[in-house]
Amino acid sequence: MKKILIIFGHSFADSFGEALAGSYRAGADAAGAETRLLTLKDLKFDPILRRADQPLEPDLVAAQEAILWSDHLVFVYPTWWTNLPALLKGFIDRVFQTGFAFRYRKDSPLPEKLLSGRTARLLITMDGPSWWDRWVTGRPQTRALRRGTLMFCGVSPVDVRVFNQVRTSTPAHRDEWLDECAALGRRDAGA
Repeated sequence: MKKILIIFGHSFADSFGEALAGSYRAGADAAGAETRLLTLKDLKFDPILRRADQPLEPDLVAAQEAILWSDHLVFVYPTWWTNLPALLKGFIDRVFQTGFAFRYRKDSPLPEKLLSGRTARLLITMDGPSWWDRWVTGRPQTRALRRGTLMFCGVSPVDVRVFNQVRTSTPAHRDEWLDECAALGRRDAGA
């Protein structure tokens, strides 16, 4: 049975991203996966990394345990100012620490990848058009998490789906996206 951890990184209640996460989870559950959901806005932690040896709060210890439990990570988050929201960035800074997610090796610029064997999917919302995301900003919200964090720590492959122009989308278009997320959940579960 596939073990899927969904990390919801939006700080607003009732966002469309929350609906996408729920649809993905429903699809994965229906296909027989075991799923868990981490809603970052509900966790109690300081999102600012103040020093390398900063102790983890209990919710972050539980988050690390959930990551180790999982086979597949799903990050659902909005694009704010062409990047990750601060809540998600703070979570990554605090949780994906050296010794947990990676370890530097003596005499090598490349790390030991401690999260190898896992795969991931990014479900990203944004209000701007796809051409702006791709050609003007160069997709920093995707590159930062996909390559700079997950692949650096051994999580691969990392599939990405960006939902563009959410603010101006129609209810019918949103329903199509919800159906797509349910299908992705079923596919990731192995159905």
